[in-house]
Amino acid sequence: MTAPSLADSDPEVAGLVEAERLRQARTISLVASENFASRAVREAAGSVLTNKYAQGYPGARHYPDCGAVDAVEEAARTRARSLFRADHANVQPSSGALANVAVYQALLRPGESVLAMDPAVGGHETHGDPHHASGKYHRFSFYGVDASGRINLAEVRRRARAVRPRMIIAGGCLYPRSTPVGEFVGIAREAGSLLMVDMAHFAGFVAAGLHENPCPVADVVTSTTHKTLRGPRGGLILCRSAHAAAVDAGVFPGTHGGPLMHIVAAKAVAFAEAATSVFCAYQERVIANARALCEALASRGLPSVTGGTDTHMVVVDLRTRGVRGDTVEAALSRAGILSNACPVPGDPKPKDGTSGLRLGTPSVTTRGMGAEQMRRLASFVASVVEAPGDGALLERLRGEVQELAEAFPPPD
Repeated sequence: MTAPSLADSDPEVAGLVEAERLRQARTISLVASENFASRAVREAAGSVLTNKYAQGYPGARHYPDCGAVDAVEEAARTRARSLFRADHANVQPSSGALANVAVYQALLRPGESVLAMDPAVGGHETHGDPHHASGKYHRFSFYGVDASGRINLAEVRRRARAVRPRMIIAGGCLYPRSTPVGEFVGIAREAGSLLMVDMAHFAGFVAAGLHENPCPVADVVTSTTHKTLRGPRGGLILCRSAHAAAVDAGVFPGTHGGPLMHIVAAKAVAFAEAATSVFCAYQERVIANARALCEALASRGLPSVTGGTDTHMVVVDLRTRGVRGDTVEAALSRAGILSNACPVPGDPKPKDGTSGLRLGTPSVTTRGMGAEQMRRLASFVASVVEAPGDGALLERLRGEVQELAEAFPPPD
């Protein structure tokens, strides 16, 4: 019996999938967390491996006939270890957030202290936000940034000496500069703390040799597999051999059940893609595009936090323009450009009003855009910042944005 297609069996969902495909093709995402996975990654993610329940680990599953999925997971683990020069890899977490939670489960006892970047200046909510499980079960204290917007290493050292945390976390979601891994290693050793590096936003640069690799020096490293790594949506944990058993137990049975084996397969494909010279060249273009976008925005009176970028990310400071980040985000969306409102250091506005705008270049670079297109996108953003309530302007820009998007289509 021939199985019906999605369009035949569920035209409603099929129509929504097609609507999303068209939306992606006709708009431009400057969301720093988004990218386009390759056809090979998407084929693996949509494969029959979704049918197999494989609770446990290769060679120690709780279900029978796991030979093929054991080999898939072992390939993903081996490729991740090789790509990042790590002792051990766990490829099962289904998100970066769950990877972080699994590490806390593995290496911390309830109530132990952790030092992390303040979410108000760039730390992720899984790094101690009081509304997140991490903030409920552990005692977080925070470090911030200096007047230039860069991580205040002197403050990190002072706080580490004062708190003597069980763990220090480096990495965040709003920091546009390279994370000073080496300095964090020294601070953690001095304080007698474990060091966790969350490289969710810069994993692609580490893979390409464009950012210091935390894996040989940190106790544990977490990441997403999308964003700059350009794989499927999911999480990853890399760690030293000494922590391998604890980390694996923190994932299963600590925080996960059966892994999504189709996504594990897609991760394996992405790790292989990330080991190529083509991928390295792509990462170089991502950074070049971010710098071009940053410079073009600055020339239009839109300065960035830290005065520039070393990564894929530009954080625009809107405080001098008298407009809120969420207002600009909404107006840009009407014009067909996707972005994120965000706080900036010293932000006087409430969390839902924020004075910053986070932009990123991974997905536009995947589409083949370069410096010329970054300058054009900067002009669109600047025009919207100047008149976010001008409906006629937004409608005109939407047409221009769609024209640009269609000239640089997403990968098939």
